[in-house]
Amino acid sequence: MPSPRCKAWGLLVGASLQVFVGSAGQPGFSQGQGAAPQAMAATPIPLREPAGQKLLLGSDARADYGPLSQDFETQANLSYCGAASLVVVLNSLGVPAPPVPGYPGYRFWTQENVFGGPGGGRFVRAERVRREGMTLAQLHGWSGDHGLVVRRFQGDQLSLEQFRQLLREGLSDPQDRLVVNYLRTGIAQQGGGHISPIAAYDSRSDRVLLLDVARYRYPSVWVKTEALWRSMGAVDRSSGQSRGLLSMSWNPK
Repeated sequence: MPSPRCKAWGLLVGASLQVFVGSAGQPGFSQGQGAAPQAMAATPIPLREPAGQKLLLGSDARADYGPLSQDFETQANLSYCGAASLVVVLNSLGVPAPPVPGYPGYRFWTQENVFGGPGGGRFVRAERVRREGMTLAQLHGWSGDHGLVVRRFQGDQLSLEQFRQLLREGLSDPQDRLVVNYLRTGIAQQGGGHISPIAAYDSRSDRVLLLDVARYRYPSVWVKTEALWRSMGAVDRSSGQSRGLLSMSWNPK
């Protein structure tokens, strides 16, 4: 089964944007598109199982779970993980949307009208995304065209503790969303690069809740933070750069 290719080009820390090129020796770095070390990928815990529900109820950073789950949807085809993730983020943040054919009087974002939004095809085009998926850099620019304030963190330039801090802060704030680009094999799944929203963080178990937009393939799961961090640092061989994380928020004017 094909999977969309993904890459990340920059790192935004605080108010300063710095661009790095992945290099051996950095945390999470791996050559090519091989798997991150399997030793770091403890078995994921499905949210729908009792253990997954217990983690959610006990998690200390879950402000995004309610809005994301309310507006969650499955990607429309094998390459739309980035598009589906953006749609979920836009709807969950209440970003004004265009009217939807077949729903007179209602406005919301779909995986069709999101391609006709502000900026047109400046960063992505639907026909190309259907064939190839999209890079994290493209999703970054495309999200900005829809009015979101976006910070991009390159995986191989982000320490594990910095990642944990982003999780604690971002998932305790209902006004922003976290979207991650990771390598599936790094979290003990089959496949290549993927994009999905993060919904919660449990510091006691040190696990992260991924709301997988390819839910026809995998359920939403709790994964070890270090395994996800390493899978973000894995290099996409199509770009020669690591995967990463987007933090998105919307400030209505």
